[in-house]
Amino acid sequence: MDYCLSNHTICAPQPLPSALKPDSLRVSDLGRRIACARPRLPRCRPLAVTAGPSHCESSSLNTPLVPRSAVGKYLSRVLQNQRQLFHVAVSEELKLLADDRDSAVARMVLSDGSDEACLHRRIVELKERDCRNTIEDVMYMLILFKFSDIKVQLVPKLSRCIYNGRLEIWPAKDWELESIYSYDVLEMIKEHVYAVTGLRPKSSVTDHWATTQVCLWHLSNIYAASILYGYFLKSASTRYRLEQTLSLSDSDQGILRNSLQPSKTWPYGWNNLVLGKRGNETEPSPLDQTSTKLSCYMMGFDSETLRRCAKVRSTVATELIEKQTIALFGDRRSLVSTGKEMGGQVIRTSFSSLKRLVLEAVAFGSFLWDIEEHVDSVYSIRGR
Repeated sequence: MDYCLSNHTICAPQPLPSALKPDSLRVSDLGRRIACARPRLPRCRPLAVTAGPSHCESSSLNTPLVPRSAVGKYLSRVLQNQRQLFHVAVSEELKLLADDRDSAVARMVLSDGSDEACLHRRIVELKERDCRNTIEDVMYMLILFKFSDIKVQLVPKLSRCIYNGRLEIWPAKDWELESIYSYDVLEMIKEHVYAVTGLRPKSSVTDHWATTQVCLWHLSNIYAASILYGYFLKSASTRYRLEQTLSLSDSDQGILRNSLQPSKTWPYGWNNLVLGKRGNETEPSPLDQTSTKLSCYMMGFDSETLRRCAKVRSTVATELIEKQTIALFGDRRSLVSTGKEMGGQVIRTSFSSLKRLVLEAVAFGSFLWDIEEHVDSVYSIRGR
């Protein structure tokens, strides 16, 4: 998770901490399908991604992924034309999917031991596969709804927005993307942004618009890792609020507040991210001097607690992270093979654009945690 920008060039990232890697997600080998879409969302100002004299501009939502299932396409139309009915439509579709799957499983159980048992088992397998694709579309549309609530559109597929090797994303939408967090969480997200982009706290406008060279393969690693970081922070902060609600004793709270020494069992690089250090930096940053209660709480995590908070709970969510990253950056194998001697395709962009991508990824992970919880309450997806 230790990424850095050194001399205006992004260095190759260290391997992700094992605690942040879901069992089925391999950030270094995200390569299955590429999808792109142009569904429209109302109430969102146009997103313009500019690059030199040309520009990639959209008067509607131009997301990397497009829904493939009939239900996903239906929800996309509802979101465009009848936004106020969107959550009602989602609830109805989830209930129908759950009933359909439960009926197939019930028929399989009843046929156990009969000549038709094999047929019904096969029907359930096919039903599970079809429902998984549909659930992915439902969850993605729910994520788009959350982004549209804060007037932010996802960055479109980058291959359409790079001109002469230059990428700029505008508007930055920093305030909107930061507005969804509590103070404690936001401070940790800022430190993550500083760690992976090389920006310093209280950077000037000039610093933000300074340009840097970045390898797309490395940038895709950073994007996927930032989604996982947002997912982890949502999990950890929810656990923290729950323990506060349960009224921890004063002694327990004192232990948590004073547990500032990182655990020796934490994966390499994780201490730096939590403490706000960048790479091998030894001097504390300004934000280090005012560690938040949440970061102090997280310092008390043992390796098992850290693993539970960081683990993506369903394969559906894992697939969604993978597909979003591939759709945005392209097939990762092709990114590596392109200009292999140089470590992949290299583009020039501003630190402001890098920050925009990282903030979007963290928000995507945070929204995904919420949506996974909501969907699982109607249609069980954990462990699937």
